[in-house]
Amino acid sequence: MGPAALGPGVPSARFVSRARWGGGTDRASEARLRTRAPPGCHNLAILRSSPQLRRLHVVLVSARNPLNIGAAARAISNFGFSSLRVVQPWGPSFREARSAAGGAPVLRTAREFATLEQAVADCSLVIGTTAARNRELHHPLQPLPAAAPLIRRHLRSAEVALLFGSEKRGLSNHDLSYCHWLLRIPTSEASFSMNLGQAVAVCLYEIARRSNSAEARSSAQVWRPAPAAELDRLRSLLHDVLQASGYPGSSALSGENLRRFIRRMRLSDSDAHLWMGMLRQIRWKESPRGRGED
Repeated sequence: MGPAALGPGVPSARFVSRARWGGGTDRASEARLRTRAPPGCHNLAILRSSPQLRRLHVVLVSARNPLNIGAAARAISNFGFSSLRVVQPWGPSFREARSAAGGAPVLRTAREFATLEQAVADCSLVIGTTAARNRELHHPLQPLPAAAPLIRRHLRSAEVALLFGSEKRGLSNHDLSYCHWLLRIPTSEASFSMNLGQAVAVCLYEIARRSNSAEARSSAQVWRPAPAAELDRLRSLLHDVLQASGYPGSSALSGENLRRFIRRMRLSDSDAHLWMGMLRQIRWKESPRGRGED
């Protein structure tokens, strides 16, 4: 697509690039570029400087194709994000992707994790991506246009992880158990499968753009959601208390079921600590020492 295809009054990508990254234009020129854009043309340059974008972490689970890893890293950079996390990547592919990119910053600073639990431990909102076809889902499912504003709102105050599964199988049920909810990209019924790099790019574009000025001006409510690591500690503690109490359904509560249950509660950081305090007290009270049997 050439510059003329962008429409009258819209600067070419080449000129915007020079204006943004030191090609000789000043701040006034940037302002003129923004004001010349017609209604409906979203200026991503405004968002690139936002610290909110640094709170979003793209997490690739078991990615195998170096081209897909490189394409995902490029999309992260294109739309102003910076964090890539990889979980159990195929070693040769990950090394090849880093080499082929010539040490691109996003790949150079990408963090590698042995487990998904470790990769999302500091994130208070974890979202999985799925095509949602012929699969029983245990989470709320949002189409991308509806999901993007929710993600932007959360990024104002906390870390967010956006999960993408392997090219062959996607995210497993175990992977999805770490998610609060899921999103899907609306696609044609006749051709619903997307390349991993394409899916990352489409999601990040939708998250990075702002649909209207009112959303950009709205103030964030002070609410600190509990990070994933706290929720997993709460899950472990709740499971111990249920088993110790003889709760009849405790043996049927798998780690995945309990993990999904707790994430549906949408606990704040302070509420999670409150619940853990209550559960620790119950556990102590039910112990031999708490019952005075020592």
